[in-house]
Amino acid sequence: MKIIPAIDIIDGKCVRLTQGDYAQKKVYNENPLEVAKEFEAAGITNLHLVDLDGAKASRIINYKVLEEIASQTNLKIDFGGGLKSNEDLKIAFDSGANQITGGTIAVKNPELFLGWLQEYGSEKIILGADVKNGKIATNGWQEESDIELMDFLEIYLEGGIKYVICTDISKDGLLQGSAIDLYTKIKDEFPNIKLIASGGVVSMEELEKLKELNIHGAIVGKAIYEQKIKLTELTNFI
Repeated sequence: MKIIPAIDIIDGKCVRLTQGDYAQKKVYNENPLEVAKEFEAAGITNLHLVDLDGAKASRIINYKVLEEIASQTNLKIDFGGGLKSNEDLKIAFDSGANQITGGTIAVKNPELFLGWLQEYGSEKIILGADVKNGKIATNGWQEESDIELMDFLEIYLEGGIKYVICTDISKDGLLQGSAIDLYTKIKDEFPNIKLIASGGVVSMEELEKLKELNIHGAIVGKAIYEQKIKLTELTNFI
């Protein structure tokens, strides 16, 4: 199981939100590159980079941060937040993203998202499934749709998607544990999915539980920033 630290960007700074609420923002570092270099120095190979300004504005904004991290580290970066057009996607890949994550676009413009999947391939395009009360949420979690998670996953698995980041919004940023039951259900129903768990990871014990589910990766954010999990402890997974 890959450990994938998260860097969320607002105004070019490394921040974390609580349950996706922009009013509950905490700045952890003014310099995201510094954070990324710390991850790399600890042996981390992957990074989940989210443009929260972009998610709110529905267009890529913090691509310069992506460019800086991609050019000055060897981290494999998946980038998401506000990618809504072919131009956004081109900017993301030109700025150094190895993969992009599309969530809202997959709900609101499935034809475009499936076009990206066909053009760039399943190794480059990740489906972002942000869940609230069993349904898919969009636009930086500001809106809730009527689409059931399992239906959403089935449609895109048939379309050729391989990687899925699933975030239970009710867990995110609370340090109260991740959605183990939800991930178990997904893996039972779709065993071939490369599932990446996101939201609520609080301890090494929990990472061990997620590993037992045979999921592809776990995104860890606030637990690292609040030192609930130390980077040195993650060496068993690297």
